Amino acid sequence: MSMFHDEFDQAPGLCYLNHAAVAPWPRRAAEAVARFARDNVCAGAREYPAWLATERRLRERLARLVNAPSHGDIALVKNTSEALSLVAFGLTWQAGDQVVISDEEFPSNRVAWEALADQGVEVIQVHLASEDPEGALLAACGQRTRLLSVSAVQFGSGLRLDLERLGKGCRERGVLFCVDAIQQVGALPFDVQRYDCDFAMADGHKWMLGPEGLGFFYCRSALRPQLKLHAYGWHMLDQLGDFERRQWQPARSARRFECGSPNMLGACALEASLSLLEDVGMETVAQQLQLRVEQLLQGLAGINGVHVLSPRQTQRRAGIVTFTVEGHDPESIYRTLTDAQVICAKRGGGIRFSPHFYTDQRLIDEALQKVRRITMH
Repeated sequence: MSMFHDEFDQAPGLCYLNHAAVAPWPRRAAEAVARFARDNVCAGAREYPAWLATERRLRERLARLVNAPSHGDIALVKNTSEALSLVAFGLTWQAGDQVVISDEEFPSNRVAWEALADQGVEVIQVHLASEDPEGALLAACGQRTRLLSVSAVQFGSGLRLDLERLGKGCRERGVLFCVDAIQQVGALPFDVQRYDCDFAMADGHKWMLGPEGLGFFYCRSALRPQLKLHAYGWHMLDQLGDFERRQWQPARSARRFECGSPNMLGACALEASLSLLEDVGMETVAQQLQLRVEQLLQGLAGINGVHVLSPRQTQRRAGIVTFTVEGHDPESIYRTLTDAQVICAKRGGGIRFSPHFYTDQRLIDEALQKVRRITMH
């Protein structure tokens, strides 16, 4: 991993354990944005064909990252919430239809479905804190269930779900399967075909190491025509670039969900960040991340008064480790750690650490020492 060490130039003494929120960029992303800015200053949009080539490479990298059948199955969207809304307000609902979610979802994957209440859609929240969370989710899918929407990894607890089992269960029940993949894509391998996803989406600014404001939306090709469109413009047309054409129809590809001008600046950065993940290889990324998660789990387990809330089983974890400290409220721990340059988050009733594959393990040891000092006061 030393060959990629110079990609991350973090401030001295800083221990960044917050990739589940907003990640630092690798150096190549910053350099790509700097080149893009210089091109704009010097030549405006003269190099627009090259920008389009970068955007195409981004779609291709995203398709490979999630094993989509084609880069035409990938729409570039502003964020996960926009993609979830494309599904929620694209499907045709009937009063009495149900959507099943978990009780640990980030608001994005709850509010989009609750917003359908005026159409008579009921949201069923399933308790995940059981020995068989997948079984509980599938058991909640009854005759009126239209769609199951879950996060691949829960943002608070860090619980990783068995998406392959859920996808198979949905297919057997005739239920659509939607995955908020933001806490898995870029941290662990993700496979829309193996999971049998109908829809999957994620922002680029967490484990994919990109900027805020750009993510992807995967939609199974057979379902694209079934999603009603609510945003229209020049960019989503089948005959893209034919500005004189009077007869039009939406693109057959997932570009139909992109109504207007693309986020070229974001595409420039995210394409560069994904090139790093490809150079490292997602299997290596996952392996290195799990070494660091195990380091945190073992280290925290050895500190008196610390209670780890995240699962210990390898198949149940991704990159999130959440914990509490006996006798200390999460807010005070959070302030103490951030003052000590441990960048983390207050989530899931505790403190959330989220390293990445490149995180210096010596810095993780230092963060653990700072947690230990808190327990001694």
